Amino acid sequence: MSESTASKAGRRLSQTKDHLVGTKHGIPWDPNSTFFPSRRDLPKIPGAPEDAAWVWGSEDYIGRLNLLTPARIKAAAQEIKTGETARLDLPLNVPEQPAFGREPFKHSIKTLVENVAYDDLYEMNTQSGTQWDGFRHFAHIPTLTFYNFTKGSDISGPDANHKCSVHHWSSHGFSGRAVLLDYRSYADSIGVKYDTATPHAISLEDLRACGKHQGIDIRPASQGGDIKIGDILLVRSGWVEDYHKRSPEERARLALRGHDSHGGEQQWAGVKQEEAMIDWLHDCYFSAVGGDAPSFERWPTPEKYYLHEYILALWGMPLGEMLDLEKCSELAKKNKRWTFFLSSAPANCPGGVSTHVNGTAIF
Repeated sequence: MSESTASKAGRRLSQTKDHLVGTKHGIPWDPNSTFFPSRRDLPKIPGAPEDAAWVWGSEDYIGRLNLLTPARIKAAAQEIKTGETARLDLPLNVPEQPAFGREPFKHSIKTLVENVAYDDLYEMNTQSGTQWDGFRHFAHIPTLTFYNFTKGSDISGPDANHKCSVHHWSSHGFSGRAVLLDYRSYADSIGVKYDTATPHAISLEDLRACGKHQGIDIRPASQGGDIKIGDILLVRSGWVEDYHKRSPEERARLALRGHDSHGGEQQWAGVKQEEAMIDWLHDCYFSAVGGDAPSFERWPTPEKYYLHEYILALWGMPLGEMLDLEKCSELAKKNKRWTFFLSSAPANCPGGVSTHVNGTAIF
């Protein structure tokens, strides 16, 4: 038997073992497993909503970040080839006027001793720019339940506690292999033009075609594709590119749609709300997903649900928005590589809802 054949046989044996004695037969699941069930095969959890994957233990508040095991992080480090880096955070004051009526970032200088020592004072909404949505940010609306049986009373009020606090992410760590699907570049290559300030929907078929254009099979590895358990998905829609082409007045008008005295409603490009997309996002077992637009998913949703409900509340998967993927895209094109090492430093804020990404892509 050849070495490659033996390796494949060993992998199949390991997956069979995991299937028989691992995730399907007990909670909590083992994050080191090489087999996890599809969405349709998720276990039913008493008292939890349909599609809930609260499978890492009753006191778990890091969700899919459990998949970022030491072994997977070590393997992800092999993605570092050239050492080139791309920062993934926009400046703290970008956008000047955040969407959804959020407060703009404010920075002032505090003089300690004139000409000798100074401090910074920041006033900010952690959702005002590049951020990971934490599990306290968005509930499963029909049951008003956040990840792993967390309720609004756990987040705010006299009985508030640290369930689903973002500081748990910081304690665990947030580094791994990332995959960039540069949809804007792909769309440009085939003559598809759209404005990211409209509800342009990026379907799973669009992402498949984008992946093929880049030389990536976006099916999970368990189905023969290139997506590995614990990968971090990044989708570039072109929002940052469009933002920098607009005047300050146009940026503010678009961000304030549907708020204050401004008419209309928020509209942003993003991934499409569809069953195929839900299955794919679940079954790939991404540790986190993110994009460069203000909502990740197409906004507003034309369906009765939001992808935020699945990603955050039901699966416990960090959701990134307004990441700066411009330099990352340039390096990916230059190196003809769409996978890289990503390191993120979530805020160590007990009780926190969300956090700036504080992220770097390393090629």
